[in-house]
Formats: sequence, C-alpha cells, structure tokens
Amino acid sequence: MNDCSQIDLDQELQADKKIVLAGNPNVGKSIFFNYLTGIYVSVSNYPGTTLDISSGKMGDAAVFDTPGVYGVGSINDEERVARDFIMSADIIINVVDASHLERDLFLTQQLIDLNKKMIVALNMMDEVKKNNITIDLEALEKELGVLVIPTTAAKNRGLDQVKNSIEKAVCGNDIFEFNSELKIEFEKIKSKSKNEAEALMLLEEDENIRCRYSELKDIPDLREEIYTARRRRVDEITAKVLTYDQNSSQVARKIGSYMLKPVTAIPMLLVLLYLMYQFIGVFVAQTVVEFTEGYLFAGLYEPFMRNLIANSIGFENFFGQLLAGEYGILTMAVTYIFGLLLPLVAGFYLLLSILEDSGYLPRIAVLMDRLLQKIGLNGRAIIPMLLGFGCVTMATITTRLLGTKRERIIAIFLLGLAIPCSAQLGVIAGLISQLDVFYILVYVLTIFAVYVLAGTFLNKVLPGESSDLLIDLPPIRLPDLKNVFNKTYQQTIAFVKEAGPIFVLGAALITVMQKTGLLALITRFAEPITVNWLGLPAATATAFVMGIIRRDFGAAGLTAIALTPAEVTISLITLTLFVPCIAAMMIMVKERNFKEAVYIWFGSWITAFVTGGIVNLFIF
Repeated sequence: MNDCSQIDLDQELQADKKIVLAGNPNVGKSIFFNYLTGIYVSVSNYPGTTLDISSGKMGDAAVFDTPGVYGVGSINDEERVARDFIMSADIIINVVDASHLERDLFLTQQLIDLNKKMIVALNMMDEVKKNNITIDLEALEKELGVLVIPTTAAKNRGLDQVKNSIEKAVCGNDIFEFNSELKIEFEKIKSKSKNEAEALMLLEEDENIRCRYSELKDIPDLREEIYTARRRRVDEITAKVLTYDQNSSQVARKIGSYMLKPVTAIPMLLVLLYLMYQFIGVFVAQTVVEFTEGYLFAGLYEPFMRNLIANSIGFENFFGQLLAGEYGILTMAVTYIFGLLLPLVAGFYLLLSILEDSGYLPRIAVLMDRLLQKIGLNGRAIIPMLLGFGCVTMATITTRLLGTKRERIIAIFLLGLAIPCSAQLGVIAGLISQLDVFYILVYVLTIFAVYVLAGTFLNKVLPGESSDLLIDLPPIRLPDLKNVFNKTYQQTIAFVKEAGPIFVLGAALITVMQKTGLLALITRFAEPITVNWLGLPAATATAFVMGIIRRDFGAAGLTAIALTPAEVTISLITLTLFVPCIAAMMIMVKERNFKEAVYIWFGSWITAFVTGGIVNLFIF
C-alpha cells in the first residue's frame, strides 16, 4: 500500500511525549509494553491494514508497541506502520534479541540513522548465557553511541533499568559518520526535506515518503549503497563485541534443526496437528463449548432472559423477538460471543502464544512454504489454515499474520470455502461414517480439488505477487507461562470488545429477515436449484439457509431428512463449500471490507452449487 498518508499520533493518544517500542519479530516487545504501561489501554486497528497497534500511558508519556519488522520502509504493512510510528516518535526503545545480535543490529543501525533519541534493550540475555556467547556491553555502547541495557524480560530482569533510563536516551552514531560519499548526498537531500529521518527514507527509495516529496526531482537512488554500508558497519560492530564458544553443544539447537528437516519435521508436525485438533477441535470446541454454550447459556442464561423479557415487554412482539427470540441480541448473540467464541478464542490464543514463545511457529511456516507457494500463499498461511479446523471465524482473524492484502484475500476465501470448522466436522463425520468408502473418497477428493483449484485460480487472477517468506527462526525454548497467559488474556479481551458489536448487529439482521418473511422467501427461491441442479429433496433448501447462520446447523438439518448415500455426499460437499456462517462473515467484513466480504460470500455460494451440481451430473 504505497500512498502519501502518515498517521497522526496526536490523534491516537494525547500525550506530551511519544515513546515507541521497535524491534524484530519475537524479541519480547509486548513484555516491555506491559511493564511500562501496566495494562493494555487501547488496541486499535491501523488505517488501511489489519494490524493492531497497542497504546498505553506511562505517566505523561504515550507508549506504542509497533509490529515486529526487520527494517523500516514500505515493503509491507508491518514496515509501513512501524515506519510511521517510529518517525513520529520522541524516544525509541529498541528491543534486541541478544542471541541474534548480527541480525537485529541492522534495524538498530537504521533507527540510529533516522537521528532519533533511543536506548537499546539487549533482551534474552539468558539465551546468550545458555549458548556461551559473550557480549562486550561497554564496547557495544561506544560503537552505537547509545545506552545499551542488558535484560531478560521474560524473567523481569532489567525492565526497571530500562524504564528509569528513558530520559537518558540520545541519538547514536549514524553510518554517514563512517562514509564520506554517502554523507555528501545525505547533506544535499537533508536541506530539501522536513527532517533527517525523511531525508534518509528518500535516499532509501521509500515510495510512500517520496510520494510526499513529488515536487523534488533527481533524488538519487542509494538504497543498495546505504544497505551495504549499514551491513558492513553492523559486521564491524559485531566482530568487535561478540565472542562465541564454538564447542558448546545445545540440545535446543538440535531440536530446532530437526524441526526443519522433512524426514523428522513432517512426523513432528503431524503429531502437533493431532494435538492441536485434540485441544481446539475436541476439548475446547466440543467439551468446553458443550458446557459453556449448551449448559451455562442455552440451558440457564437463555431461559432466564426469555422469561425476563416475556414478563416485562412481552415475548411475542417484534422487540421481544429482537431481544430474546431465536436470534435475539440478548440470547443468541450473547451465547455466541461468550458461550461459543470466548472459549475458542482463549484456547486459540493460548495455543498460539505457546507456539510463538517456544519458537516452533516459524519453523512450521518454513516447512510448508514451498507447497503453499503453489496457491499464492507463503508458509505463514499454514497457521490460519490449521486453526480453521477449530473455528473459521478465529482463523480469519489470524490471516493478519500474512504480509500482503493479496495473500489475506486468498487465505480468507479458502478458509470460508473449503475448511470445515470443528462443529461442522463433527456433524459431517457422523453422517459420512455411515457411507461406503467410495462416497467418502468422493467427498474428500472433491473438497481437496476445489481447495487447490480455487487457490491456483486466485493466484493467477489477483493482481500483484505474494510476499516471500522472510521469517526469523528464534531459538527453541520453554515458553514462559506468565507471559503466555498474559498475552492470551489481553488478546482475548481485545477480540471480545471488537467482535461483540458485530454479532449483535448480525443477530438483529437475522431477526428482521425472519419477521419480514425474507428467510422463508429465500428458502422457496432456493428449491429449484436444490431439486433440479443438485438432485436433492426440496427440504434440503432449509438446511442450506440454516447453514448461513451457523455451519453445523445446516449439516445437522440433514439428519432429519431421508437421503440416499449419493444425496448425503452431494449435500455434504455443497454445505462444506457453502458460504461462511454469519459469525465468520461478520469477521470477514471487519478484517477486509464489506465489498471484498460480499465477493467472497457470493464466490463461495457459486462454487458450492456449481461443484455440487457437477458431482451430481458426472459422478452420480
């Protein structure tokens, strides 16, 4: 997204001073943010992206936690967002993984080159000790020209020193001090730009910044030269300050390497997939949700609420139905949010936090990258695809992990089209397990073929290119449980705050459709397609309409209809490929926009009925 816009931090959070946390992915910035602010004050969506920005207060200062990046620029949404916050900051706290100093100092040097006051939090010093690495902190401070503070954030070491040293932040030694040729060009462009930071980004060929200076002509393209000089400077620094014990043997390193070799990595991944399904798809989606949704809300809360509404404003009138009817905003919406989605959301974020903190998540992405490239995605997309088998709604949110709008559209479409959620899977398994192997193979191979063909088609027709997999491989380590539970809690609360109003709106819309007879009209309208094209009984039209509201409702509706094995197979194929449920649809609107969500919705609808009809005509 290369436009001329830039965020106004004054509108994000009123404060006299802006402190921005910056660093590579998985370096522990969120722990620093929580320590400095005490609590997540605000989690807002950055305009034009699906990236959440956490902001909070520390005294009179505003603190912002930016996305993890390897550089500042306009290559992807993460870099663009980080750039805008960093360039508007008064002080930068650069969180660095001390065990990957050669990699992380490249961003550190770029931040210094932007002429911003900053301090370096040299995090994960426990990993440095485990790997027998020695860092000369005094020499590192001298080379960078800024304060360097050793920390182990996960164990609450050094955080107080970082907080107490913020006022000591200074500008460091930029690369232009060590390269006379680049310094001449920098001084020329600096006189024509607003500040030194924008002058640097102009020389680095940042399209967004250059858009703001369209009146300037003949700006030299020095990105490669600057990057080379920066890389050389970082190599010089690390050569002076780093000492390795080459004889150290680390179990974690060996485990990490096994996770990347196909012979050992694939069996490990299969075991993980099974455990993920057992946790999210069985324990949470069935056992926990059966208690929360079935007993607490549907069994206790909803009857209480219906009685309360019936005894106050009446239950049979429109407002009674709107509040506490079958799709009421105080019944179904509340049950969906707190009985169904809250356990799934919490379970998902708990699992994701464990995978992130352990260092295994990036390795899964690397392992699956080559296969997913065939359908326009990179290895990161394996995460939402796997989680889609637990809950497509939650998986849709995780497409934020992907680097480009193009990839997010492909992933969201495939999730809504060909990935059945755990609730729907349970009903499907119950129906299809009664059939012969032939019908089971027809179902499985059809869904797989549609998934591959749809991804390949979108990869060909959507403009642009998918991003390469640029991902850090952090060391394998035991996750810190306090940090895992804290992240799970904060992200779950943020989701409920964001999703709650969407589900209330969806419930109200369905009630209006029901009371106006629009639901019944849609059912009658679908009957010719159901009977003539799909070769199914007319009663299955109702199952399709109910599938819009919730996928497993539609599949469960088939159990009350007498169907032949062929009809069961066609029905399940069509319902699996059918439009996402209302919950997933509402999240699609939020994650993308209304127009794109409608395209995905109708695309799923058309694909489902076309595929079901083809199977009916040519196989059965």
